[in-house]
Amino acid sequence: MVATKVLFIGGTGIISSAASELASMRGMDVTLLNRGESRRAPADGVEVLRADISDANAVDAALAGREFDVVVDMIAFTPDQVQRDIDRFEGRTGQYVFISSASAYQKPVARLPITESTPLRNPYWQYSRDKIACEDLLTRAYRDRAFPVTVLRPSHTYDKWTIPAFGGWTAIDRIRRGEEIIVHGDGTSLWTLTHASDFAVGFVGLLGNSLAYGDTFQITSDFVYTWNEIYSILGRAAGAEPKLRYATSAAIERAAPERAGQLTGDMAHSVVFDNTKIRRVVPDFNPTVALHHAANEIIEWHDAHSELQRIDPGVNALFNELIG
Repeated sequence: MVATKVLFIGGTGIISSAASELASMRGMDVTLLNRGESRRAPADGVEVLRADISDANAVDAALAGREFDVVVDMIAFTPDQVQRDIDRFEGRTGQYVFISSASAYQKPVARLPITESTPLRNPYWQYSRDKIACEDLLTRAYRDRAFPVTVLRPSHTYDKWTIPAFGGWTAIDRIRRGEEIIVHGDGTSLWTLTHASDFAVGFVGLLGNSLAYGDTFQITSDFVYTWNEIYSILGRAAGAEPKLRYATSAAIERAAPERAGQLTGDMAHSVVFDNTKIRRVVPDFNPTVALHHAANEIIEWHDAHSELQRIDPGVNALFNELIG
């Protein structure tokens, strides 16, 4: 049996590292195309090609006219970038996988749980509006020319390299030093966290899967927490109980305009997902890694890697301003 040939554009991020590793473990012929600047090493057994996807000549030279059963673009965020992929890979791949975002769903959320049929509308966050525009472009390409697209909508996905909370390691450092941290709202909105290893099972199960062509899937876990619980779990793993102070999402974004829309367009809303659809198409998708299992690994990994213990002076200043 000939292995499925999969090209990951990117391939060393939170989602793509876990997915490319699992795809390789399952016997797929995996190639990564990236600039080689990630802190995560590629999985064993995968081929790595070096090129910046925005450099057409470099990509042509790296790919040398090759064709793939599946092309996955992990780093396409705008319609121009998606159109670039359509122009390059139409007729050269049996499936094109686009990574959209669950943040594209309507905000405020009208009802829970969220399903793939929940409307797409986010007037608050440009990132989400761009993802919606990308989906619109790909839907037209599928309807008009049968371009073989599969759209995936992850929510907040994390691994041991990442702190799944606002403020990142800066928040952990403040918790350990007994300083207060800012939480949006009153900390009781619901938030779904998905470990990358769980996400990868659903992801890889869709690669080369004809049931996924022309369709859209959200892939999240069923582990739902309040933000108070998230910080409490991370704090216990770090050895200290967090001291929480609250501020409205609007106030935080006014104080940090570079984060405009990140809270009001996503994290401030309760999000709970119905994963019936992905489970029907990928029966072995069954998330098992809860945050209280992963938190110790996350903190231990960061403690063992000083380069990950990055204190963001901007986050510290933002917290101090809102506290003050």
